Amino acid sequence: MILSHLRRALVTVFAFCVLMLTPMRAGADGVLVFAAASLKNALDEIAIQYEDATGQEVTVSYAASSVLARQIQQGAPADLFISANAEWMDVLQEGSLIAPGSRVDLLGNRLVLIGGPTVPGLNGFAVETDLLAALEDGYLAMALVDAVPAGIYGKAALTNLGLWDDVQGKVAQTDNVRAALALVAAGAVPLGVVYRSDATVEDRARVMATFPDDLHPPIIYPAALTAIAGSKAKVFLDHLQSPTAQAVFERQGFSLPGQ
Repeated sequence: MILSHLRRALVTVFAFCVLMLTPMRAGADGVLVFAAASLKNALDEIAIQYEDATGQEVTVSYAASSVLARQIQQGAPADLFISANAEWMDVLQEGSLIAPGSRVDLLGNRLVLIGGPTVPGLNGFAVETDLLAALEDGYLAMALVDAVPAGIYGKAALTNLGLWDDVQGKVAQTDNVRAALALVAAGAVPLGVVYRSDATVEDRARVMATFPDDLHPPIIYPAALTAIAGSKAKVFLDHLQSPTAQAVFERQGFSLPGQ
């Protein structure tokens, strides 16, 4: 019964992932941004504000950082790449696929455990002692633990807590972190590991616990122009570092460099 419910939910999540891969807008003369899925709400808002202020069209395509990096390796015509970890940006930099000197550490984030609408509220929930009991016969939603940054961070945190060996057989892996969020919000799984910024955009999921930062590598979102980017992309990257854009990122649960 649980597996049947999970399969139905995965079909819904698959449709969600297809939507995530669809660019927000299209335009041959605009700026094409490839951005980690966790940036969707904040970056959509910033892009619309930027277009209204400048008349410059911004197209945003969202997916897991691993998927986007591989697409750029295969020749996708992105102007700007924003990754959810440094490693995938390193891959492109080592392949001379980003513009020299353009890379910046744009944002940070926190890793949280979220509970869905069917999970009872627990005061003082402790991941290291309460996680397995709270899962019962359910699954833990996580982005792909060997490829997607949120999944990599989550696996590292659970490993350092001594829980990974017990929980890995109960992990429902998804293509990106927003798909993991969708599973929890739909009630298909009781718990999930996502970013703090994801939890701020979904009323049906609540934060059960925040993972200490020392349990996983630092969560950094580097941004860089690709090797084929034009001057319009540089202007938009500069805007992403402006107080106007940073205020949106902070409101959506991200942290700024140095915080």
